Amino acid sequence: MSEGRLAGQGAIVTGGASGIGEAIARRFQREGARVLIADIDVERGKRVAGELEGSEFLETDVSQPAAARAMVEAARERFGRLDVLVNNAFGASARRVHKLDPERWRRTLAVTLDAVFYGMNAALSGFLEQGRGAIVNTASISGLGGDDGMAAYNAAKAGVINLTRATALEVAGKGIRVNCVCPGLIATPAVQTAFLGAAGRREAIGRQIPMGRLGEPHEIANVVLFLASDEASYVTGAAYVADGGSSIGSGVPSLIG
Repeated sequence: MSEGRLAGQGAIVTGGASGIGEAIARRFQREGARVLIADIDVERGKRVAGELEGSEFLETDVSQPAAARAMVEAARERFGRLDVLVNNAFGASARRVHKLDPERWRRTLAVTLDAVFYGMNAALSGFLEQGRGAIVNTASISGLGGDDGMAAYNAAKAGVINLTRATALEVAGKGIRVNCVCPGLIATPAVQTAFLGAAGRREAIGRQIPMGRLGEPHEIANVVLFLASDEASYVTGAAYVADGGSSIGSGVPSLIG
């Protein structure tokens, strides 16, 4: 595509084989980008890439520094350029701290936080050389507060938010913007499998959100597109919340009958 907000650009989306990452990849492609989908899910990743003209798939374990470097090199080699990096892949362990195995803790941080560092570390030298680039990291409102039984995920996503800010500060005057999006509960396949299987469960949870429903992956993709595009040219170090109002209350119960 020669038109669109990302026309002619090369982009990487980690965790792009499903859920929010897939929605981002599809949105970017519709806006003219060529997208490298980096994921460990080969079957789904190849399927999504095959449906998006000009896009490709690379099997990638983002928790490994060498894989992150290979991912960035592959995008530049295949597309001739890299303009946007979206660090979206994550892992989660639903365990309370006293029952959380150290290996689960370490794996959650490796995929959810370490991988964000590895991706930015690999991409930034090229961005600095070309004097431009946009990075969008998928954080979460779970990085802004605590959740019962999600300590490892909370810690990792909080780290993503402050890593985003610190990196943005380092490169703010060099043509590179670094932001993150903080989704609330989004109706992805992973969330459906883990939390919404029982009949009526999705509706019951949705009623607890001020807007009365879960978010959809494309709604987060729209925010990421804005942050990646020139429309956000004066935005860096931001943590954009998209949660249907889940985090806006003070926590005090309603006192009005």
